[in-house]
This record gives sequence, structure tokens and C-alpha cells, in this order.
Amino acid sequence: MRFVAPAPPSDRVWPFRRFRVRDTSMQPALRPGDRLIVWTWARPRTHDVVVLRDPESRSTLTVKRVAAFTPDGALIVRGDNPNVSRDSRHFGPVPRALVVGRAVYRYLPGPRRGSL
Repeated sequence: MRFVAPAPPSDRVWPFRRFRVRDTSMQPALRPGDRLIVWTWARPRTHDVVVLRDPESRSTLTVKRVAAFTPDGALIVRGDNPNVSRDSRHFGPVPRALVVGRAVYRYLPGPRRGSL
């Protein structure tokens, strides 16, 4: 999923960032237009939803679910909708340095608000 995220001020480090879901690779869990709070200081665990930099296009942010970890600590990530998802099946394990953070809360739309 591609996101647009406001950049935090350069003089402060924020533990949380907001993101907006742009595509369908994580349906049914996340839909286009969902707004997420991402905890940037959290260490990802298996089954967590994470925002990460695309390994093949580092300026692009994407959201995936952590399927597993490799022995060197890299993440194997998968989209919940495998028919449309570009994930570790395409670009391999993702270095932990490319992980922006763990999605912890959907704040919009209102009827779908809640923890992830």
C-alpha cells in the first residue's frame, strides 16, 4: 500500500506518525482511505502490520503484515490480499532499517476505528 505521510519537524523525534492507506494489498484488514497511527519506536513482531520503505523504491512507503523473521533479523512481509500485493515473494526479506513502525490504531473511518 502506498501512503502519504506528513513529515515531522526536523528538530523533534515523534514516537507516532499518521498514514493513509492508498491501495488494496491489505484488504480486508485495511482498505483504501483508512487512516493509521504508526508507533515508530515499536519493535515489530510476527503478525504485526508494519509500514516500511519499499526495498526497490525507497521513496515509496508500503504497509504489510510480518509473516516471519530471518536469522539475521530481516522481516518476511506479506500482504493480506496476495493477488495484488507486492511483498517478500517479489523483493525478498526486508532489512529492519527499512521499517518505519508498527501500525497500532485505525482512527478513520469512524465506524472502523480501533486497535489493529
